[in-house]
Amino acid sequence: MISSRNKFPPGIFYVSLFIIIALFACDQKKPETEEKSFTDKQLGQMLVLGFRGTEVTNDSSIVKDIKKRNLGGVILYDFDHLSQTYGRNIDNPDQLLQLNSSLVAYSSTPPIIAVENDGSTNSPLYTMYSDLNNIFSTTQFSDTTKVRLYARNFAQEFMVVGLNTNLHPRLGLKKQTDDAPAPGLISSNPKKVTNISNIILDEYDTEKLLSVPKYFPGYSAHYHPADSTDDVTDSWSDNFLTPYKELLKHRTIRAIQTSHSMNSNIDSVWLGTFSSATISGLLRDSLGFDGVIFSDDLQKPIITSKYDLETSILQSINAGVDILVFGNNFSYDQEIASRAIATIQKLLSEGKIKPETIQASLDRIDKLKQDVIAELCTCLN
Repeated sequence: MISSRNKFPPGIFYVSLFIIIALFACDQKKPETEEKSFTDKQLGQMLVLGFRGTEVTNDSSIVKDIKKRNLGGVILYDFDHLSQTYGRNIDNPDQLLQLNSSLVAYSSTPPIIAVENDGSTNSPLYTMYSDLNNIFSTTQFSDTTKVRLYARNFAQEFMVVGLNTNLHPRLGLKKQTDDAPAPGLISSNPKKVTNISNIILDEYDTEKLLSVPKYFPGYSAHYHPADSTDDVTDSWSDNFLTPYKELLKHRTIRAIQTSHSMNSNIDSVWLGTFSSATISGLLRDSLGFDGVIFSDDLQKPIITSKYDLETSILQSINAGVDILVFGNNFSYDQEIASRAIATIQKLLSEGKIKPETIQASLDRIDKLKQDVIAELCTCLN
């Protein structure tokens, strides 16, 4: 007869079993579906903002955004659309260098410092360098030597004043009969647009600056930034893609900027910046572009007259845009950075934007900063 003292007590058995199960559960990997969260400073890298002022201090609103929200960068203007005055951020070379040096000094992550300079009379550097001829006058493009010289001069001036990014060249096509198209358009011939753009990009690449060809997949020849509509459905053709195809095939393009035009040839519902078919489908999948995608200014009337901030951010990010540009030029909102980041956080929490979409954008931006921006910002320290 076996003694009862040798029996395993039931209480101990169940306690032991519970401990084994608990230890086994703790040893398992967390589910891959666990949601990833982002700090406001991480999301701040997805924003490029405009601001007013030719100098900044610790109390400037843009500096507070840079320090608190780790902005991806800034965009500088000469002309202020709201006040219809010049001298918004740019006065003279010494002032501009000091401004850009201060922006870098206040930043914990190398900032994009961008302008939209195409050499035309509408360029932010035109007043400061009025002795340089208008690169984008029709009489200049027959002389590629002159185009190269002017592009080289401007690229070198970028280095002198501490700019690191030019949202340029413009790859759209003129109409063949057009004598007065929007500034920055090179030609109605896609081959000529490609050739001239290659010359310009060569000179900026020599100075290791960031060039951002634009506006994909195209604005109309007479579109003005203050316009509230632009539909290129009838004027657009596959020829508009030729410069992008050729440049992507033969050289490194690190970033491209979108257009807000409606183009029903590609998407009959959403304008270009908001269109997944345009950005993710055509630009990324079909053309194979894997760099950073900048939105055009999300405060232009073509956007704000029809869409609220949440829709603009939701559609842009889900379409494939990495950097959201708020120029603060057609409307001025000192709280736009905090509002934009709060909106992204809200959309993430609601599951309307996937964490992996944000992470992919942050990875692309980080690579761009490491490959180009960081070294240029180091020169200003």
